[in-house]
Amino acid sequence: MRIIDQIRASKLPSNMMQFAAKGALSVPPDENIEILVYLARHNKIFGEIARLTLAGWDEKASLAAVSSPQTAHEVLQYFLAPENLRPGLLPALIENTSVSENDLLKFSVSASRESIEVMLNSARVQNSPAILSSMRGNPYLKSEEASKVAKLLHTAGAESSSAQSEKGNLNLPDIISAAATSQMERQDSPAESDSAGDEDVTVSEYLAENAAEIATEKNKPFQPVGGMVELLGTDYFPVLENKEIAEIHSQVNEDPEKKDSAISAAAVAAKRAAVAKSKPAERDNTMQKIAKLDVKGRIQLALKGNKEERSILIRDGTKVVALAVLEAPKLSDGEVEKFALQKNVLEAVLRQIPLKRRFMKNYVVVRNLVANPRTPLDLSLGLMKHLQTQDLKNLSSNKEVSETVRKLAMKMFKQKVEAANKK
Repeated sequence: MRIIDQIRASKLPSNMMQFAAKGALSVPPDENIEILVYLARHNKIFGEIARLTLAGWDEKASLAAVSSPQTAHEVLQYFLAPENLRPGLLPALIENTSVSENDLLKFSVSASRESIEVMLNSARVQNSPAILSSMRGNPYLKSEEASKVAKLLHTAGAESSSAQSEKGNLNLPDIISAAATSQMERQDSPAESDSAGDEDVTVSEYLAENAAEIATEKNKPFQPVGGMVELLGTDYFPVLENKEIAEIHSQVNEDPEKKDSAISAAAVAAKRAAVAKSKPAERDNTMQKIAKLDVKGRIQLALKGNKEERSILIRDGTKVVALAVLEAPKLSDGEVEKFALQKNVLEAVLRQIPLKRRFMKNYVVVRNLVANPRTPLDLSLGLMKHLQTQDLKNLSSNKEVSETVRKLAMKMFKQKVEAANKK
């Protein structure tokens, strides 16, 4: 029985599992990398060690693995995933026949700027109408590249989206293409992008794209991740006077059954204190406004509202609402920098930020994501290669992030210092 089969059957001793996660077993190279990928994806105990090992795996050995049609599909999928992708491996992955067209379809929709260039130079991509059509929906596609894709589609004999529309038979690639064309038109007209009409189109598109999830969550009320106190801050809630606190404690001690009424008294006292301090009503009004809205209403507010409203809705426990904030036309880089560092947002929000090239151009966003302990480990490891030397050093001593991130940060810091000294 192969070692990988013993690992899947949980028959390998703990000490051997640790060796396996470090890539130190005496097994053939293809089995070694298959073991590491399996542990990285499925093992809770040794997964972090395996991911760290894969992040520093030899480039030539990795290239040999992704080039071979005999390599396990799970390994190829792991290296094709955006959080694990190495630019030097992409050409081999694309041409590997064991990487299915469906895998490339999914990859092409959100591929990075660099990945698009590699894909357009691939013979396999150039001869695949399905992949070319899905690429047209990629927001990072430049206008000249879109023209090249259109020519390749024509050469490949793909029917144009307008012809399909006349037949009333639009398929998924055509829909993606149409959406991409609409998006590029909006990007080409920045002076009109803030108009109410364009915002309405954005809202309708978002509602259409997420119709199924919205239908499921339509009656879900606003519930911020982390709770209201964490959202508004402890200083937002007034502190009761000592006399009132003593009276409330006394009521509870004398008669435990009066606990509920005591709590009510505390709430009334808190309200009186709030009024007495004459706190600004703007945030109250915003919270009241949001609390009254259903999911569709909150999505519209996320896309068309102001900075204050976005700062609250990014914390919405309903994923489809929180993600809508990242699509807002008026969203600023400064807001995204804060979102990237927040610990009280959904994981989906942190995963969505790197998928937008505009955000990834901002170094502070990248640095904040890696330093955020809530950022998924695979995402942090994939972004660390973009960090500057001093930030890698700071990250290596950041006790809030995982040990895996700290160790890799120190390793990369030392490598950069050594490279700089050689120059």
